[in-house]
Amino acid sequence: MNQRFNNDSKSPSPIGLFKTRASSIRLAIISAGWHADIVGQSREACLAELQAHGLPPDQIDCFEVPGAFEIPLHAKTLAESGRFDAVIACGLIVDGGIYRHDFVATAVIDGLMRVQLDSGVPVFSAVLTPHHFHEHEEHRRYFSEHFVKKGREVAQACMQTLGARLALAALQA
Repeated sequence: MNQRFNNDSKSPSPIGLFKTRASSIRLAIISAGWHADIVGQSREACLAELQAHGLPPDQIDCFEVPGAFEIPLHAKTLAESGRFDAVIACGLIVDGGIYRHDFVATAVIDGLMRVQLDSGVPVFSAVLTPHHFHEHEEHRRYFSEHFVKKGREVAQACMQTLGARLALAALQA
């Protein structure tokens, strides 16, 4: 059975709910150190978007791990700590020619999904796996710009999800 939420004009949007509770929300952002110059674009854009919507910088803790493969365990530890309302992951998985990057990408995304399902803490991914990535200026520039967009998008997804969860909590009260 499909149920619909009350979307009348008097009900605040999920991002509106997020903004009203921003002073009590705490987030963790995990960034992979591999290709840190590109991945950092996502983290910084995410931080800027969250702060533009009222989340104070001191309520966002940033962590760095060596590579994307290490993100799920770190996310699990943070989610289980009880300190964070959500965890955001940023990384870049490229085909380095040594191992199958698609297996790594699957392991990372499956791990992140498992963390959120097991912990009940939302986990968001800006861990990207381009089909082709080469270490030349054109690709580095393109993916740096693309990661800015993905950083904003992951922040918006986080805010919408946390706002929707606040609305669900209000329905259950």
